[in-house]
Amino acid sequence: MTTANVNGITIGYDDEGTGDDVLVLVHGHPFDRSMWRPQVEHFSAAGWRVVAADLRGYGESTVVPGITPLDVFASDVAALLDHLGVGRFVLGGLSMGGQIVLECARRFPGRLRGLVLADTFAQAETEQGRRNRNDMADRLLREGMSGYATEVQWKMVAPHNRAVGEHVARMMHNAPPEGAAAALRGRAERPDYTETLAAITVPTLVVVGSDDEYTPVADAEYMHERVPGSALVVVDGAAHMPNLERPEVFNAAVADLLAQA
Repeated sequence: MTTANVNGITIGYDDEGTGDDVLVLVHGHPFDRSMWRPQVEHFSAAGWRVVAADLRGYGESTVVPGITPLDVFASDVAALLDHLGVGRFVLGGLSMGGQIVLECARRFPGRLRGLVLADTFAQAETEQGRRNRNDMADRLLREGMSGYATEVQWKMVAPHNRAVGEHVARMMHNAPPEGAAAALRGRAERPDYTETLAAITVPTLVVVGSDDEYTPVADAEYMHERVPGSALVVVDGAAHMPNLERPEVFNAAVADLLAQA
């Protein structure tokens, strides 16, 4: 277990591979850094240094109850990379992780060499969405993760990807309810990143599973249309976790992005 003490918390992370070319991967909710294992292994073997951390409230990182806004997650990402001596890097994230990537693009665009926006969306939360996220946070604190994890497993992963579904279920069942609830409350208040999309000047990949119900292809097209020169890849046969469901396709798309970064 590798950890760093930054921003008053302990962060668990993987840091594999060597060199000046750095790929940083940000997981979604309610997962942990193990969701990126196929990418950590593939790209570190391909000559990249790959960093994947557990966000605060998840995995082996410190659980901080209350509300965790996206800018706090972004600050943690920057602080960990400062600790690791990383200046500029390619940054990728899935779902909530993609929104953290957009917050990073808003806060410190000069550090970014390229972006991967996977199964995420840029618009602000709706009023109903805010209520739903806060209600779910209350439920997780009241009941724990198991009921929610069982309900959403086959929306996170297409039903025919059963082996992947077991990994995803383990991550969700093991997520700390306090950390997951804090993230939900923070995302309920997230800003609209549409203007941030138009300001992105680095190579950008927008990727989404063809069967994703949480962030449908239309959400990916919205971002693709607004990020100048971006690439859009729709991964057939995948739902919300194409990096795990179809890693060869996902990795090939990311490799094309890295060749430009």
